Amino acid sequence: MRGGEVRNLGIIPNRIDQIEKLVKKLGKGDRQVSFCYEAGPCGYGLHRQLTGLGHNCIVVAPSLIPMKAGDRIKTDRRDAAMLAKLHWSGELTAVWVPDAAHEAMRDLVRARATAMRVLGKARQHLQGFLLRHGRIYAGKKGGLWLIVAGSPRCASITRRAKSFCRTTFMP
Repeated sequence: MRGGEVRNLGIIPNRIDQIEKLVKKLGKGDRQVSFCYEAGPCGYGLHRQLTGLGHNCIVVAPSLIPMKAGDRIKTDRRDAAMLAKLHWSGELTAVWVPDAAHEAMRDLVRARATAMRVLGKARQHLQGFLLRHGRIYAGKKGGLWLIVAGSPRCASITRRAKSFCRTTFMP
């Protein structure tokens, strides 16, 4: 923004070289440049890059951005112009930006939670499969395969279970 006027610079790819090129272009002549962007699924790498280049950058939670009642049209261009105006006037609230270690720990916790959910669903699918074939899994460790192995249809059930797991969990 220059003197309160918003200028559209187009769409800038989120690549390190393109961001550095934009920052150099905007920061000519020792200009102090300040950046802001909405928090999203891409993480905080952009924030780290911009602050690493010596510029101010804030990340804003979408839920904390002041909105006019009834203004439901969302486009990247309109959102960017609105963010620039709100940032210039100081009306945006920054969120805490975790360092790389915190972000890695968050990713690990989320990945574990997802894996546990998938495992629970797989267990339910397998228990339903066994129940449909007349076998009841009591829940004792290792007992599942003893139930299947004791069946006269062991080879058929094992083949079906492997096929089911392959098609369901390894697309």
